[in-house]
Amino acid sequence: MKPFRLDNALPFDTTIPTPSLVCLIGAAGSGKSTWASTWPDTHVLELDSFRALVSDDAGCQEATEDAAFALQAVLEARLARRKMTVLDATNCDKSVRVDLIATARRHGMPTVALVVPTPVSVCIARQADRPANRRVPESVVRAQHAAMVDAWPGLPAEGFDHIVVAENLYRLEALLQRVSDERRADLGWDGGDGLGDLLLVRRHFGPEILPMWHWRDGSQPAGGDRVAEIRLGADRIILAQRQDTDGAGDICFEALVDCPVDDECPGEAWVPVYNITDLLNALTGELMHEPDVYCTVHGPREDDGPEGLSGPEEQDAEVIGA
Repeated sequence: MKPFRLDNALPFDTTIPTPSLVCLIGAAGSGKSTWASTWPDTHVLELDSFRALVSDDAGCQEATEDAAFALQAVLEARLARRKMTVLDATNCDKSVRVDLIATARRHGMPTVALVVPTPVSVCIARQADRPANRRVPESVVRAQHAAMVDAWPGLPAEGFDHIVVAENLYRLEALLQRVSDERRADLGWDGGDGLGDLLLVRRHFGPEILPMWHWRDGSQPAGGDRVAEIRLGADRIILAQRQDTDGAGDICFEALVDCPVDDECPGEAWVPVYNITDLLNALTGELMHEPDVYCTVHGPREDDGPEGLSGPEEQDAEVIGA
């Protein structure tokens, strides 16, 4: 199959009015979601996301009809409010595009066909890197790509107000501006409070932990380290933010766990936590079996324990009871 070329097929257009309905058109693996990400998340309606909403499986083809119904309801609501909307789906079926154009016209919104003409070989190769439930068979990818190629010359007649090709667009600035604004807000550079000392927490454990993170006032183990806890209902994980773990000023977190040596030990033990999986293992007790656990009574499990860990037992006991 010869590679699809858009040169001289239609006059090139780069107009994407705001607001409008942007319909991405391309085979699975063409990079549609990358282009969709250049708009804010609230602007983007992705069919796979709606499949996940109705079935807990973004790749569940049996859920497509229900997903499309739910997507249509949200689409109607957004267009009725004249909100910029980007539809992230293959949209290679003409009947689907006709319905989308009709929906936009009912609300007086202009329509944009954004064609993503990635070579079919690339679309197929990208399937290998996808999770099993999101992997599209080669025959389906080829059919979608062929449908996109066939649709290209007839898009103006279908009623699109603008037909644009992804490779002719300048959207990187929009993406970088959005990400920059979010980052500036996190840092407080936009005049707000920002995340402050929670920036490091998010970097280690992700944004989902932040609402459950609480610094303990007045709790300072040896070295002036800060103590925090993650609380959700009856569940609790106590952590210390170590300010100087290697003598070079590096910062890390440690979780408080049970003594790995003696079940009746009156002391407590600390162990480094580096990511969200470590937090899970700390909660379930798995982390207490790590070789670098340091007990305030029995000392490190290895001869040379990590530097910068808690000191005397009474200091850590004070932290725990704070």
